[in-house]
Amino acid sequence: MAIEPGSPARYVLRTGEERLALNACLGKPLSLEWTGAIACTHCGRATRKSFAQGHCYPCFKKLAQCDTCIMKPELCHFFEGTCREPDWGERHCFQPHVVYLANASGLKVGITRASQMPTRWLDQGAVQALPILEVDTRQQSGFVEVLFKEQVSDRTNWRAMLKGSTERLDLAAERDRLLERLGSGLDNLRERFGADAIRVLDASPLSFDYPVLEFPTKVVSHNLDKNPHVEGTLLGIKGQYLILDSGVINLRKFTGYEVRVSA
Repeated sequence: MAIEPGSPARYVLRTGEERLALNACLGKPLSLEWTGAIACTHCGRATRKSFAQGHCYPCFKKLAQCDTCIMKPELCHFFEGTCREPDWGERHCFQPHVVYLANASGLKVGITRASQMPTRWLDQGAVQALPILEVDTRQQSGFVEVLFKEQVSDRTNWRAMLKGSTERLDLAAERDRLLERLGSGLDNLRERFGADAIRVLDASPLSFDYPVLEFPTKVVSHNLDKNPHVEGTLLGIKGQYLILDSGVINLRKFTGYEVRVSA
């Protein structure tokens, strides 16, 4: 599901060669039916089970983008000569990354490539975001994130996010508080990687809103693996979730699934 910035954000559902503008479907019936087929999003082969959001098992085991260090960049092993795909690592991991604060279900810290802003925050269903630091590599962003996790979570409570009751925060004040409290730790990382490797950004907080007619009071989740046919009235879209009157479904979880869509 592709997201474009806007007020509210604009969603497009990609199903094969077809594109469905979801914002226009709000308040209308929507049906999703999984055919039982799954294709690896990397090599295209049929697979009985999806790994790491859309990969077959061989690709899951051999691709750098499926390695543990993608979720935990501080575990990068490129310099040990054991990167699964050194060329891929050089293209994706050895470029500037941003450490940010976001508010989807409360204050959290996260990292992303500079080119992924603001898509990363829209994917999370964040209502606010603020870039606070820029670093030279993905591994460095991982070390900074680990430091910040001493003070703030790196997780989003997806159920709370979908209820739409997230209170607005003063992200600039939170940034200043955290930078002061973690100053010695950041200085230690600068001594390790270089004085200019970790740079404080002078950015302003951003706000986002989503096409939602009605938020659920109780979050019930659909799972295509358990029930291949999901239908209901589309009440909203937030993050990578469709909000139906029958429940919610995380479309990213089912990347690679062949699904028939009726709207």
